Amino acid sequence: MAAAAAVTLGLAIALPASPAAAAPACAGAWATSAVYTNGQTASHGGRNWQAKWWTQGETPGSTGQWGVWADQGACGTGGGDGPGNNNGFVVTEAQFNQMFPNRNPFYTYNGLVAALSAYPGFANTGDDTVKRREAAAFLANVSHETGGLYYIVEQNTANYPHYCDATQPYGCPAGQAAYYGRGPIQLSWNFNYKAAGDALGINLLANPYLVEQDPAVAMKTALWYWNTQNGPGTMTAHAAMVNGAGFGETIRSINGALECNGGNPAQVQSRISKYQSFTQLLGVTPGNNLGC
Repeated sequence: MAAAAAVTLGLAIALPASPAAAAPACAGAWATSAVYTNGQTASHGGRNWQAKWWTQGETPGSTGQWGVWADQGACGTGGGDGPGNNNGFVVTEAQFNQMFPNRNPFYTYNGLVAALSAYPGFANTGDDTVKRREAAAFLANVSHETGGLYYIVEQNTANYPHYCDATQPYGCPAGQAAYYGRGPIQLSWNFNYKAAGDALGINLLANPYLVEQDPAVAMKTALWYWNTQNGPGTMTAHAAMVNGAGFGETIRSINGALECNGGNPAQVQSRISKYQSFTQLLGVTPGNNLGC
């Protein structure tokens, strides 16, 4: 399977008045359409707020001390797309950590954020609900493919020599066994490494090992697949999420030949359950057409 991954880079440097006065990172930006429950946080107006109970559409700070939002104080830089944030991603680092509590240290939030620059439309198209759903859909599929961002490379080493299509004019310059599955969506085959590398401006055909050595490159390859490849489906996963086709079509684009149309309902349900969990964490409903 060819794969690509997303990366997020939180470069957050704010000069405090004094070392002791450094403001905490901003939580994800408050969104009108998002649902927040007790304990969830959001940033608005340069301050962090914590929900006391279920709420939707109530602007933080609008109802004073008796409102649903508890003022957590001024915030500086950090996750989300609110005041003081400089990465613009709808998933905060804290949320990323909640999604992947047992992830391999190789897969970092900063690596994900850094990769976002390769495909600026990813999780940044449509309204806030669409953006969050797409981020959740990508991360849910990635979680399924890697065991919760645990595996970096394909585990069946016996497959390694089979991913060299010697009929391609450029051959396999890194060696016949060098193009095994790597990264969040398991990029494999020499022609996929070439295609992804050409799109990203990185010579992955000559050095496919970059995908298992550089977290941002790994995520970029996953994002390449997500944003540009139909796979066995009829549209890219990105198009499925921003055009309303639904999460099920992202499954079809990634592994539909083996899982959809009754091929492996347990695997499909595993992806759906993870997506539902992630959308809940991001404060949005999962939408329709979850299966394939």
